[in-house]
Amino acid sequence: MNTPVGQGSKKLDSDNLKVLEDQLNHESLMTKKCTNYASYCTDTELKNLCQQASQKHKQHYNELLNYLNSHQ
Repeated sequence: MNTPVGQGSKKLDSDNLKVLEDQLNHESLMTKKCTNYASYCTDTELKNLCQQASQKHKQHYNELLNYLNSHQ
């Protein structure tokens, strides 16, 4: 039986770990894509938007990683 998060155990069950793994992979990929897109942009405003999106995805990645580390 899987132990729910927040009910007496700090450990995450395998289903939640899989979701976190998928989301971490997604955020990492989006960070790389947005950085890559920014390198192709010649328009300053568009380049800045891509860089901001990359930073936001990196922030999400770090927040998810911190959450995961706090539950081990």
